[in-house]
Amino acid sequence: MCVAYLTQPQAIDYGTVSQLLNSLCARYPFFSAVPIGCSVLGRSVYGLTFGKGEERVLMAAAFHGQEWLTALICLRLCEEIGEALRTGLPLSGWNLRRALRDRQIVWVPLVNPDGVEIAVHGSETAGDYAESVRRSGGDVHGQWQANARGVDINHNFNAGWNELQQAEREKGIIGPCARQWGGPYPMSEPETEALVNLCNSVPFRHVVALHSQGEEIYWHYGEHTPPASRLMASVMAAVSGYTVAAPSGLAAHGGFKDWFIETHRKPGFTVELGKGTNPLPVTAFDSIYQKARDLLIVALLI
Repeated sequence: MCVAYLTQPQAIDYGTVSQLLNSLCARYPFFSAVPIGCSVLGRSVYGLTFGKGEERVLMAAAFHGQEWLTALICLRLCEEIGEALRTGLPLSGWNLRRALRDRQIVWVPLVNPDGVEIAVHGSETAGDYAESVRRSGGDVHGQWQANARGVDINHNFNAGWNELQQAEREKGIIGPCARQWGGPYPMSEPETEALVNLCNSVPFRHVVALHSQGEEIYWHYGEHTPPASRLMASVMAAVSGYTVAAPSGLAAHGGFKDWFIETHRKPGFTVELGKGTNPLPVTAFDSIYQKARDLLIVALLI
């Protein structure tokens, strides 16, 4: 498919994502970008939507500041799908006009806009929290995962909260920091609340959370995990070479897919894109995307 991509390999931030969303909606009028909430510092958390079908799927990215490359991968996927829908040409062998006919897709490319700003530009972007962020390592390359209040968004969902808090205390994590503090109570952060409210108002059939790194797919959480989840994860793995796995330690509770499975009792997946050390380099964008593209398409269609 020959197209001048809007989503080029680059270090992105809130402004870049906002511009790309506007450009994608201008190029592909069947897309629309709407705010689903705001960050601690008032930056909008946008959802890019397509379709009006009854089979609804959510894909969200950039929960962690240093994982900003996942937002760019999410947006490139949106762009390639948009081009396939505009032209009618197949993408990875799929006729998406037909395959998405009964679907509604919502992408949230930047769940944690404040955290990405801090990770890319440093503590000076954290407004009233700048000094606290600086003391917590906000200016150390590769360090910042949390939001502006030092809460790790993917530890702030209400799933296994007591177990998570105990594990954090055992690791000496007791307050705001660069990573892995779940916050003062579950759903304390507006970024978390934005996703919770979206999922409580839209009956998604399943959700996909994009993280990095490891080339793994997590699908299970507790006794309410739907039986079909493992098979769905296995299909995603089969088309990508990724591994079906289970998180451990502090990653075992409090995540978005954990909460979705526990609360809605529908499939939820975490996909760990790429391999290496976060932040994954921009130079790896094309190879990561090409390896994961079929997985991401299947994740929307399965």
